[in-house]
Amino acid sequence: MTAPLLEPRHLTRRFGGLTAVSDVTLIVNKGELVGLIGPNGAGKTTLFNLISGFTPPSEGEVLFKGQRIDGVKSWKIARLGLGRTFQNLRVFPNMSVFDNVSVGAIGPSGIGMLSALKANAATRAVSERAEAALEATGLADVASELAANLPYGKRKYLEIARALALEPELLILDEPAAGLNDTETSALARFIKSLHAKGTTVLLVEHDMTLVMGICERIAVLASGRKIADAAPAEIRKDPAVLEAYLGTGEDA
Repeated sequence: MTAPLLEPRHLTRRFGGLTAVSDVTLIVNKGELVGLIGPNGAGKTTLFNLISGFTPPSEGEVLFKGQRIDGVKSWKIARLGLGRTFQNLRVFPNMSVFDNVSVGAIGPSGIGMLSALKANAATRAVSERAEAALEATGLADVASELAANLPYGKRKYLEIARALALEPELLILDEPAAGLNDTETSALARFIKSLHAKGTTVLLVEHDMTLVMGICERIAVLASGRKIADAAPAEIRKDPAVLEAYLGTGEDA
């Protein structure tokens, strides 16, 4: 039996007296497109930070490709093939679009980011990964523009392009549709589906239920830091616990 690509086991994270994530276990198999939903404050971004090495767990472990990665530095986890975006955009505004994406492409090469940028020592392989990510996200025609000059929607794709430049086996997207209008969200849904169709495994946190229900094969639900459901979209829609905690609250999903 093939091991899951990602398997957080019994993850708990406490911040002082607050338990943000409590005993969460999740499985993401290679080739899946999995959604993670829940009300604000449910612990979704904290869980992403635990998985990607930005926050250490108080208890539990994280396995990626069968290897424990809890306690491993985030940049080392990225080099293992786990790329992610952030809820709050983290672009370098005074760098070009190409250089922003090259930062992600440098990771798999083993070149230190600062030395590569300062010495202009990006290898051809780095350039090729950056160019491929720009093409995939529709940003190739603005590669020389400053990131600060991009409209908000394109900066969202810039974050994704930088993660894709890692050539990740698992792509974690943290609320990629936040701040987008309906037309932009529909285009984003098609884009994520196209990435998945090409073989990228995706774990998606999102509040837009039309997007999540429309593209995800399976959805896990967090509430008050705990996982309360994990099933196909059709089952999630009618799960009493999910309706009470999230979908039935009248929130803008």
